[in-house]
Amino acid sequence: MTTAQSAGAEEPRWLTDEEQRVWRAYLHATTLLEDHLDRQLQRDSGMPHIYYGLLVQLSQAPRRRMRMTELAKDVKITRSRLSHAVARLEQYGWVRREECPSDKRGQFASLTDEGLAVLKKAAPGHVAAVRQAMFDRLNPEQLRQLGEIMRVLAEGLQPKDANADLPWLR
Repeated sequence: MTTAQSAGAEEPRWLTDEEQRVWRAYLHATTLLEDHLDRQLQRDSGMPHIYYGLLVQLSQAPRRRMRMTELAKDVKITRSRLSHAVARLEQYGWVRREECPSDKRGQFASLTDEGLAVLKKAAPGHVAAVRQAMFDRLNPEQLRQLGEIMRVLAEGLQPKDANADLPWLR
């Protein structure tokens, strides 16, 4: 008997065969989907999926700008990774950083007119890839169910603790 067992540790709740099948199918599908969308954007627009997501977030923000910390939180990446991505987007002329007048340590990421033009050019191909890879494969009931399942999962995973150790807060 191990120390953990003698201390009253419970046996893990292993996945059933059906749960294991669903879990592996989920992992396989999400990996393939992300790869499919990334390859489409790289091929057609010369950018990875993460850059596209950043441009979309900025395009939908008031005055096409967001604080870097909020942008990291919205796209769920570390501030360090965001900083590297924004540096690259700045090199392309698609985004610029602006100082925050109310907080000397804070910065804004702002979508440039050129960045908006690139996004508008990339969007039709991207939405076609999303539609072909996902929505065209589901009937209306499957689509409704998937939406409900994703909502339940997201709600259950959303941290309740404002001080949680989350990657996008690092």
